[in-house]
Amino acid sequence: MAELTGEVIARAPKVLLHDHLDGGLRPETIVELAAEIGHPLPAEGAEALGRWFLESADSGSLERYLETFQHTVAVMQTADNLRRVARECVEDLAADGVVYAEIRYAPEQHLEAGLTLPEVVEAVQAGFDDGQSAAQGRIVVRQLLTAMRHQANSREIAELMVSYRDRGVVGFDIAGAEAGYPPTRHLDAFEYLQRENAHFTIHAGEAFGLPSIWEAIQWCGADRLGHGVRIIDDITVASDGSAHLGRLAAYVRDMRIPLELCPHSNIQTGAVDSIAEHPIGLLTKLRFRVTVNTDNRLMSGTSMTKEMISLVDAFDWGLDDLQWVTVNAMKSAFLGFEQRLAIINDVIKPAYAELGE
Repeated sequence: MAELTGEVIARAPKVLLHDHLDGGLRPETIVELAAEIGHPLPAEGAEALGRWFLESADSGSLERYLETFQHTVAVMQTADNLRRVARECVEDLAADGVVYAEIRYAPEQHLEAGLTLPEVVEAVQAGFDDGQSAAQGRIVVRQLLTAMRHQANSREIAELMVSYRDRGVVGFDIAGAEAGYPPTRHLDAFEYLQRENAHFTIHAGEAFGLPSIWEAIQWCGADRLGHGVRIIDDITVASDGSAHLGRLAAYVRDMRIPLELCPHSNIQTGAVDSIAEHPIGLLTKLRFRVTVNTDNRLMSGTSMTKEMISLVDAFDWGLDDLQWVTVNAMKSAFLGFEQRLAIINDVIKPAYAELGE
């Protein structure tokens, strides 16, 4: 068995289900595009700006954290800029060993310069197509269209998702502040998606606890849980190390509902204190459908390789564990069954077998 070094982990194939397009821009791209449109930035130069994003996300201030997205979204208001950002996203993920990714964003946040919702989706898809062509088959990327919890546009975005589902869009998401904005406010959108046999995930169980997870699953019918880390609140660990699962946690595990866990992001938002204390360790031991994700690569200064290295260091994971979470993610993707199976059997498993030799 090869030593599990950072270099080996970097080469390992990865599957990413929870990553925000507006949270993963290159700092140098932001600097260049902001200069073109006259948008003022909080730091000069790409290196200083990248540092500002990371420090702001780490500040513990929600206001400062949210401010970071004002600067990324500001430079994503034209078709050309969206196409560039989307292409660079694919390039960066391919360089990180990602073989399949679902990238989410809220189309309604990119209309300030006059684009229509369909034009936003098509610009992003053009960028994804550019990036996939350049990668020559090394990565498959699909879109998730996100609606915002505090807005009233979820049904419109759900219909947009369905209209583009054969053109690069594979699912729907709802994001934004959980507290005060329960997913049941958007039942019309979820019921419409279910009638259309469409896939969707819901941000739940990140900043808010078990009620958010329960509503997302039992009222709204979510296929996956965006984060879902607070499911740990329904698990009790005895002094002898045995774990007792409450009704909700048992249901999530029994039904193999995927958890889109984002370790470094959870530290920044205060959901957990450190990687070593992250529930992903226990959830993996209990064999929940655990997946590993980046959330916002720019704000967290992270990558799939960094996330995996941290988990290997914290929980003494081996190559088998990394393959397990990768296959979990591919099984949970909103891609067609035959395509998922092909990536698992023809790409992921052979590569891990080679790495293990």
